Amino acid sequence: MSTAVAASEFSIIVVDKFIQATRDSGYKGTPSAVAELVDNALQAGARNVNIQVVRANTNGDDNAVEVIVHDDGAGMDRHVLRHALRFGGSTRFNDRSGLGRYGMGLPNSSLSQARRVTVYTWQPKTPVHSSYLDVDEIASGAMTTVPAPQKSKLPFENGVGESGTIVLWSRCDRLDNRRISTIVRKLLAALGRRFRYFIWDGVQIAVNGDLIEPLDPLFLHPKARHNGATLFGEVLEYEVQANPGNGEDTVGRVHVRFSELPVHEWYKLSNKEKRRLGISKGAGVSVVRAGREVDYGWFFLGGKPRENYDDWWRCEIQFDPVLDEAFGIAHTKQQIRPKAYLLDALSPDIEATARTLNARARKSHLAAKAAERFSESESLASEREQLLKPLPECNRERDQGVLDGLKPKNAALQQPPVFQPQGENLSGGRQLEYKIVEAEVRDRSFLTYARDGARLILVLNPNHPFYKQVYRPLVDSDAPGDRRLRTQLELLLLALARAEAAEQDPDLLARLERHRLNWSNTLATFLNG
Repeated sequence: MSTAVAASEFSIIVVDKFIQATRDSGYKGTPSAVAELVDNALQAGARNVNIQVVRANTNGDDNAVEVIVHDDGAGMDRHVLRHALRFGGSTRFNDRSGLGRYGMGLPNSSLSQARRVTVYTWQPKTPVHSSYLDVDEIASGAMTTVPAPQKSKLPFENGVGESGTIVLWSRCDRLDNRRISTIVRKLLAALGRRFRYFIWDGVQIAVNGDLIEPLDPLFLHPKARHNGATLFGEVLEYEVQANPGNGEDTVGRVHVRFSELPVHEWYKLSNKEKRRLGISKGAGVSVVRAGREVDYGWFFLGGKPRENYDDWWRCEIQFDPVLDEAFGIAHTKQQIRPKAYLLDALSPDIEATARTLNARARKSHLAAKAAERFSESESLASEREQLLKPLPECNRERDQGVLDGLKPKNAALQQPPVFQPQGENLSGGRQLEYKIVEAEVRDRSFLTYARDGARLILVLNPNHPFYKQVYRPLVDSDAPGDRRLRTQLELLLLALARAEAAEQDPDLLARLERHRLNWSNTLATFLNG
């Protein structure tokens, strides 16, 4: 066996197998691979990045797709271009000042999606040069080095500035989808979230002519596609050693913030709309490095399981690039594997806050549903009030006594009552409105009522047997018949309260209240024995 043959048999890299294995490594999908090219463009100072997903001009496959990424960055000279197409060939290897570190992004991301990548680049007052990588040529042994860049014509001329780079993926065989519209839709969403901070800073990224809108998973930023959440608590700040135990003193900063989604405003949205907005199944933590999201998932939450109410809060962690090792950043910048010491530092606070927010979301949903379940009967009674004779003026002493006698105070009654004569309400154009609340009544009646300005408030006692055995099952049921029956029962009780409120004789009102208490006690006895 010749020395040449022996050397080739024991080369460090088996090229044909290496190139196939490289295609399978690291990228979750097409948006992640395209994001690498956007990283390169931003690193080169680009302010405009135009992504095109188009049908290829081929004779063999009418469904063949090409992906083109064009930026107006600084461009590359011939030497840098050739290095950029090498695996690990970055001129900024291990430089933490930007988005990349290892020089794997361009070749690795491109060949994970396409069998051929061609790069065109130019600088001011210099001609366009291009070079390429081809999977089939590498696997066959025909390509052992990056071809020397050659002067070339651009694949298109429109919109080309004094400097820039065009990356062309051809013979795309590993895109997530074959349908262009689906690829575009996923790129718009994924890149809008990953590069939201750059877009807010003025960078424009377009896909097939549509500008990407920044998508804030925390729903906080006023310029995000969807917003309306509120910041929860203070921003948590940590100082973390980059490599504890290695004798290094390098320390990086971590900032953690939480947002709380508006349950009362959004909980009634349809499931389809919640999915469209990213509320449903959107629970998680956004991890941001140097202004670019590198991962999104269930991180730093200790033993807390993911639950339905977790859709209603979000968390974002921003960290300095010096902490890449602590976060376990992969070279693809789309996944983290936090080290144990980082988990120990962050998880207790993040888990505790997450549990608090989950409990708050649960309470907000219960309160919203409680308010909603009375709405139909309240609306019907308020709408038909105009058919009845107006009520006399409020009995301030009696009504204030009822409100003071509730325990604990119902959330709907936290505001102090605003007593106004009913005549003034009517002359001012305000019609009597109806409100149903639940609160423990001290005399243990099933119900009572009070006037609060232009409102008639019906109070139902949740501790009374009739509430527990008859009314509550109707409340909990989703059956249409039960909902109708509940509404009719509520109208009956509202009518009872209004009929009492219409009486002006103090002695008669006192007898009616004693009668209502006696009726409540008798009803409880009949139900419980």
